Amino acid sequence: MRLISYMASDGSERAGLLATTVAGADGMASADAAPLDLSLSAAALGLALPATMGDLLSRWPEATAAAARILSAHRAGRRLVEAKVARLLAPVPHPGSCRDGYAFRQHVEAARRNRGAEMIPEFDQFPVFYFTNHRGVVGEGAVAVERDHLEQLDFELEAAIVIGRRGKNIAAAEAEAHIAGLMVMNDFSARQLQSEEMKLSLGPAKGKDFATALGPWLVTLDELEPRRLPSPRGSRWDLSMTARHNGELISRGNLKEMSWTFAELIERASYGAELFPGDIIGSGTVGTGCYLELNGTRARAAKERGEPHRPTWLNAGDEIALSIEGLGTLTNHIERAPIDRRLARAAAVG
Repeated sequence: MRLISYMASDGSERAGLLATTVAGADGMASADAAPLDLSLSAAALGLALPATMGDLLSRWPEATAAAARILSAHRAGRRLVEAKVARLLAPVPHPGSCRDGYAFRQHVEAARRNRGAEMIPEFDQFPVFYFTNHRGVVGEGAVAVERDHLEQLDFELEAAIVIGRRGKNIAAAEAEAHIAGLMVMNDFSARQLQSEEMKLSLGPAKGKDFATALGPWLVTLDELEPRRLPSPRGSRWDLSMTARHNGELISRGNLKEMSWTFAELIERASYGAELFPGDIIGSGTVGTGCYLELNGTRARAAKERGEPHRPTWLNAGDEIALSIEGLGTLTNHIERAPIDRRLARAAAVG
């Protein structure tokens, strides 16, 4: 199933279902009609479902069972209640937490090589993540950024999982039972701010906390089963990933290239800490999936040729579209915030 959160025409926030056809020759389902409002369609069938994604996730097993009945009724020709969508929101508009992993070796290795650093051996010992601002989540559409964010504004092509079942100290072998589904993620990054603050060895803060885009919908694991690649360490999914900047293809990868699986990220994240329905965990950037890596690679090649290199970044007025096969396309437009403010860089007094 493909689930959405949307702003209704009356201004309320609601959850919906994208009705899909049965899987085709490639094993993947496709949308074939206007989205259905989950709560109102459930009521039409004599069922009860909450109106928002947050409440649905808190009742995930029964909610998905009811949603499956709605989808079956739609396919059988039953007339249900269409969603009056004014605007798509992030599939999970108000996550309780948002972690982002570092799971693609190709990206880590290339980024370190480009800045003259050896590959860090700890990458192969355990998966890592950082916490980003769960209140900075946005969906598709406009993303307003401040003046300082436009100094080397970057995208990051990622997938993310949503937790659908509460748990603590979850073993990797049991972790997939805690995943509600997958979606596209764009971890927007202000690289100049990030490079300044990470010199203090505390991790990214203002370089990351202004926007994390998620969408366009949440896809449950059953729909992705034809592309699942099982392993003793957890599943990967054979899903192509691309990024387009103002329509130009700039990045291509595949979700199956994750060196650490989502199951392993869940195992690490839940060690001594409880995960809750609605928590989000990102994969980290696929290889070639950001300008930080691409610019570094291009700069090294230009230097070898004895040519100058001018780096590329996102600017106000640009469009960045991230696509993952089966998960859809997340498109955002960069806008300059209306008030012109900058972060202070005054010396500390002490």
